Amino acid sequence: MYETCILKNGLKVIHQRITGRAAWCGLIIGVGSRDESVEEQGIAHFIEHVIFKGTERRKAYHVLSRMEDVGGELNAYTTKEDTCIYASFLPEDYGRALELFADIVFHSVFPEKEIRKEKEVVLDEINSYRDNPGELIFDDFEELIYRGYSIGHNILGSEEEVRRVTREQICRFVKRYYTPERMVVSSIGDIPFESLVRLVERYFGDVPMGVEPLLRMQPDIYVPETRVEKRDTYQCHCVIGNVAYDYMQDNRLPLSLLVNLLGGTGMNSRLNLNIRERYGLAYNIEAAYTPYSDTGVFTVYFGCDPEDFDRCLNLCRREMHYLCDKPLGEKQLQKAKRQMIGQLVLSSENYENMMLSIGKSFLVYGKVDEQNAICEEVQGITSALLLQVAEEIFAEDKQSMLVYE
Repeated sequence: MYETCILKNGLKVIHQRITGRAAWCGLIIGVGSRDESVEEQGIAHFIEHVIFKGTERRKAYHVLSRMEDVGGELNAYTTKEDTCIYASFLPEDYGRALELFADIVFHSVFPEKEIRKEKEVVLDEINSYRDNPGELIFDDFEELIYRGYSIGHNILGSEEEVRRVTREQICRFVKRYYTPERMVVSSIGDIPFESLVRLVERYFGDVPMGVEPLLRMQPDIYVPETRVEKRDTYQCHCVIGNVAYDYMQDNRLPLSLLVNLLGGTGMNSRLNLNIRERYGLAYNIEAAYTPYSDTGVFTVYFGCDPEDFDRCLNLCRREMHYLCDKPLGEKQLQKAKRQMIGQLVLSSENYENMMLSIGKSFLVYGKVDEQNAICEEVQGITSALLLQVAEEIFAEDKQSMLVYE
């Protein structure tokens, strides 16, 4: 059972109390790489690195040691729409964690020396990413389908963009967007909710609300496109996909069910059984659906030997066409539902992932649906609805394709 509240300055708090000797807490900020201006590309992710490099009262070593000294772990990530700082620790160290979050978010000083050093670290990260075409192709695909929109930009930025980042830009970005009404403190651990709220109020309650609205340009023009790029790789890499439903659209759960059936994490997905298990044509083949605040992305990815590319592509098309062509039988439908519900229940046992998930949900929707309600919603999905969704998203004439060969 989740407990929630909103402070006077707009900061949200969500908590689930559990018994145990570990706790998980994160500060989720609703700003990411899509909120950068043209001159700021790559800055949201770069801030995730340098925000740990010193505050008004702590050197970088003391920031990093604050949780490590008591056996905890401190981490962060950046997405296109979010930045998150989070930690795992013992329940008695909630105050230590929350004070540290507030210190690094609102009192970081971003020393020039540390900025110069961290640029080299981020450039190494970019080069490492370039060496992994199976990951890089997803970002390039989103740039393809969202051409002209900031949501299509690579989160890491380019080498030139990272080198151009200045301390003044960092400070302006943080001041503009790191404001409490865009934040959620999410927690799972053995602490009474009232005690957690008192700690949050102590360290965050005096922070003023922001004055600048968060304006995002919705990508409203999509034209399917196919692009083939020559790359020095041993395999062909391919992403097929389409724009899809955003966070607020009703059909996002039926699409999630369809994508799981088509090429989800289970080894018994239709794509895995057909392309890997039956024919041995690809080691890695998967389907994914990523919703954003005002759009979404559906993708199918595979990597294969060049001589197997056409066959793999045709098999992928065939599986999607099958789901568009006729409704699932009752046995198939119930099997797909049971699998998805089982995955949802098992994933809830990972408390770190659950803490991040409920925080994101509270940030986006202002609420968190209980697990039983989600399972009931899955059970209510019909074959007719899945067929409608498949026709909207999987239709071949609506799909774009990017190939590295």
